[in-house]
Amino acid sequence: MSAPPTYVAVVDDDQSVCLSFARLLRAAGIQPITYSSAEAFLADTKRPKFDCMVFDVQLGGMSGIELAKTLAAAGGPRPPVIYITAHDDPESRASAEASGCAAYFRKN
Repeated sequence: MSAPPTYVAVVDDDQSVCLSFARLLRAAGIQPITYSSAEAFLADTKRPKFDCMVFDVQLGGMSGIELAKTLAAAGGPRPPVIYITAHDDPESRASAEASGCAAYFRKN
């Protein structure tokens, strides 16, 4: 009997970041599902139970931090959240850490 697939959500408005993450995750045997916005993630009524989520801090609409807070407020299981950002600042980092993130990375 094989193990169920591991699903990771990647939410980033930079398509090249989504593609890079997807390739890396697939190479590791992980099933990525990418979204170009927080709103697209929330609108996906068929999304699987994610084992981990990677959110860009600054998105075009709702931020990745706001998305995590929205999911937390909805209740239910909370998979680890990893934040990535090209615009690192103390306020964003503090908000991310306060939301209980598993990691916070600056992308260059």
